[in-house]
Amino acid sequence: MKSDDWARLIALSVLWGGSFFFVEIALTGLPPFSVVWGRVALGALALAVMLRGRLPQGWAVWRALAVMGFLNNVVPFCLFAFAQGEISGALAAILNATTPLWGVVVAHLAGAEPLTARRLGGVAAGIAGVAVMAGGGAGALPAMIACLAAALSYAFAGLWGRRFREMGVPPLQAAFGQVTAATVILLPVWLAVDAPWRLAMPPAQVWAAVVGIGVLSTALAYALYFRLLVTAGAVNLMLVTFLIPVSAAALGALVLGTRLGPQHFAGFALIALGLWAVAKRG
Repeated sequence: MKSDDWARLIALSVLWGGSFFFVEIALTGLPPFSVVWGRVALGALALAVMLRGRLPQGWAVWRALAVMGFLNNVVPFCLFAFAQGEISGALAAILNATTPLWGVVVAHLAGAEPLTARRLGGVAAGIAGVAVMAGGGAGALPAMIACLAAALSYAFAGLWGRRFREMGVPPLQAAFGQVTAATVILLPVWLAVDAPWRLAMPPAQVWAAVVGIGVLSTALAYALYFRLLVTAGAVNLMLVTFLIPVSAAALGALVLGTRLGPQHFAGFALIALGLWAVAKRG
């Protein structure tokens, strides 16, 4: 990759790693559904500004985008937000790194890609990494399972998202469409569960965190992601999965004072080995 691509890759890892950091702060003053709805609503607004009126067209496209929004935003964003009430953002980011491993399994079951011996070994290494963290007292087991379920939902979204190229939907339009659909899907749930008119006014740092996760970690991150997809390719882009937990852990340690234990680092090493096996060419 060129130096510009490396710079964008690192920036993307900070933006996506920052999403776990922002959620951790936002949850101190808002319930999970409010955090998630604020994220997708602000993300949709910022992406609409970037698109300057070039929005997706056609009911078939929007139906597909609604499924994408459910799989890629509604389910994982909510699961991670609820999980981070029990575990740190850094640990959630490590578990999020299992997404490509789930992707290999989902693609194989769907008949899209073969599951080679090397890739199967990579999946096994990732599972071992999760087991090491769980066995070492890594935190609440239900929260960890929620993070893994979120990663699995991302994997299904990756498979579903392949259709948008055939449908002629530009990547940034797909990003806008999915977060807009997620905003609409979550709106009645947010109103019914959180009753936002009854919530106390959160402090300024909570508002700043919601803006950060919506504008920076969602809208700007998607813009960088799709630019890298074109200039660096999908295989090189997978490197961001290695960097996101590092960014999340660094931000958590520097600002929030959170620390990871030895079992977390050992588990992430096994997950990283699995990601390497999955991403390696040849």
